[in-house]
Amino acid sequence: MTANRMALIEYRLTQARDSIREADVLLQSDMSLRSVMNRLYYAMFYAVLALLQEKELGTSKHSGAIALFDREYVKTGSFTKEMSKALHRAFALRQKGDYMEETEVTTKDIEEIRPIAEEFVTSVEKHLNT
Repeated sequence: MTANRMALIEYRLTQARDSIREADVLLQSDMSLRSVMNRLYYAMFYAVLALLQEKELGTSKHSGAIALFDREYVKTGSFTKEMSKALHRAFALRQKGDYMEETEVTTKDIEEIRPIAEEFVTSVEKHLNT
């Protein structure tokens, strides 16, 4: 793997870890749960982008990145279907919070996704051996 690709993978993983820390700060500061969910989803999304760099894959859409994750990593057995379900769930909750009117992300949603986001990023880091 080229040094440039490794640097991009490291950058994406740093973004993922930063996003989890940002979610924690927002939560501790009693900020909007919508913002917390946004950061938790982005932690997972940045981890997916790091994985896709491993295979020199990319897309301009979130749904495309998720589909590539499923095709390249879940269907091949590198990651479990539960990890895919967690990513899809976080994406749906982020969409709900960011784009749907008169709907709220709940504390229960955050309690569900927070540990999953941490596990997701850690699993990606282990896979990439960083």
